[in-house]
Amino acid sequence: MEQRIGSSSQPLEGAGFDPAFVPGLTSPASGDPEEVKPAAETEPEPEDAAEERDPAPEEPAADAVPDGPVFEASDRRARVVADHRGVRLALDDQECEFRWDEIAAVETETPRFGKRFTVTVHTPDRRWYYLEVEAASRSRFAEWDTALDAVLDAYFEDGQDGRDARDDGPEQAEEAASS
Repeated sequence: MEQRIGSSSQPLEGAGFDPAFVPGLTSPASGDPEEVKPAAETEPEPEDAAEERDPAPEEPAADAVPDGPVFEASDRRARVVADHRGVRLALDDQECEFRWDEIAAVETETPRFGKRFTVTVHTPDRRWYYLEVEAASRSRFAEWDTALDAVLDAYFEDGQDGRDARDDGPEQAEEAASS
């Protein structure tokens, strides 16, 4: 008696096993494998054509950097930068950027013990984003706090009288606007 090695069942056909079975769902596959070029045989584009088609975006902000204060604190994982553009928080490969018009408040916190300096950015829609930066020594906290205050004084505009009109009720907001 002879035995076959392998499966004796035939491959199934139909939409459940092959999406190309449904017309219009995918482009038709060509039956000739000779028409398909392997990736090694395709001709690379000349570098000049690639540069003409996709020019690199220029950064005008890099040329026109104002001479205002800049705050930067970083450790091996976290980085906080505050300058004329706003506040940028980065942790590992994640980053977020807040323009000055998107910020309601910036808060700093130093722990009683430990060496982590916390910067919290509050947005007008009552959300907050914080980042902890580890300092080499606790004496850096005073330097960072002073530098961040200088940046906030230069670029951040508070509401009237140190309060923001969004925190008041509608009646107080109208009174503040009329006076």
